[in-house]
Amino acid sequence: MVDIKILGYFKPNCFKMFENIYKRFSKDIGIDLGTANTLVYVKGKGIVINEPSVVAVNQRTKQILAIGNEARSMVGRTPPHIVATRPLVDGVISDFEVTEAMLRYFIDKVHSQTYTFLRRPRVVIGIPSGVTEVEKRAVQDAAINAGAARAFLIEEPMAAAIGARLPVQDASGSMIVDIGGGTAEIAVISLGGIVLSRSIRVAGDEMNGNIIQYAREHFNLLVGERSAEEVKIKIGSAYPLEQALYTHLRGRDLVSGLPKEVSISDTQVREALMHSLKIIVNSIKNVIEEIPPELISDIMSRGIVLAGGGALLRGLDKLVKEATAMPISIAEDPLTCVVRGTGVVVEDLEVLKDVLVPTEPGKIPR
Repeated sequence: MVDIKILGYFKPNCFKMFENIYKRFSKDIGIDLGTANTLVYVKGKGIVINEPSVVAVNQRTKQILAIGNEARSMVGRTPPHIVATRPLVDGVISDFEVTEAMLRYFIDKVHSQTYTFLRRPRVVIGIPSGVTEVEKRAVQDAAINAGAARAFLIEEPMAAAIGARLPVQDASGSMIVDIGGGTAEIAVISLGGIVLSRSIRVAGDEMNGNIIQYAREHFNLLVGERSAEEVKIKIGSAYPLEQALYTHLRGRDLVSGLPKEVSISDTQVREALMHSLKIIVNSIKNVIEEIPPELISDIMSRGIVLAGGGALLRGLDKLVKEATAMPISIAEDPLTCVVRGTGVVVEDLEVLKDVLVPTEPGKIPR
């Protein structure tokens, strides 16, 4: 007859042994689920996917036709019944089913590249700070339905700070500004937690909209979002440049309805972007005004770090420095800061679990 005490001893130990085997062979992943782009980090391999957060859907059959790069190439070129759309708006899920399909596509793509036999990885996903409990649950449910064994959440400014190699767990203050596609995240971090944060829905997409509006008002020209983004990347700036830059802007003349091309300068693009830039700079200043005195000296010596695609805008560091009187630096490879931060957490999930967003109030994710 088997002793019940022996069975009670083996049961938790067997479970622990299985868990250790799972951790050893699973390919845990970190995801920067951005409004504009989705980046995926695989444990032990690094960043393996960087594709647009775009999904092409057949409205008649509700069938998903393409995801990522292939779907982005369809934007503005599809017949009426095919819609190339972004399932995330301002950093949060606007279409649950399409987001789930997009996540499943990226998770399956990771498995096809890594040749692992365990198909349900643990996933760490970056989310904007200040999102509601419903929005957090939507991200977790979408990831689990897409094939994740567990879904952990981390606030994007925390992930960006970790990716920028800031000492987030030290008893000193660090300040980061992460300007993405849908949101700009401003945060002060100390002792592994966010002391102050502000999330504003003015970022890269809003800047593209500023250029579209400027072209309409000053040139009577209707341009697409991709054309506006290309102009922003080519000659966009936040501060006067030493050498003037010019490029061509193509679209449809709103008067004649015919194709039209105009020349546009960096000064004109800067004028177009200034409305959004002022909102971002004023938000940074408002956060600085609320920083506890014990932390402000740390930030004055260390400075503010800019991350995200918006940090690549020419002269943004000079504009913020002039407005805040603080030292400003741009993170190394700012576009990948958030996903690299999730990757650092994925590589040592047990040690860094305190930086994750609690799934239930008062509880640390495990």
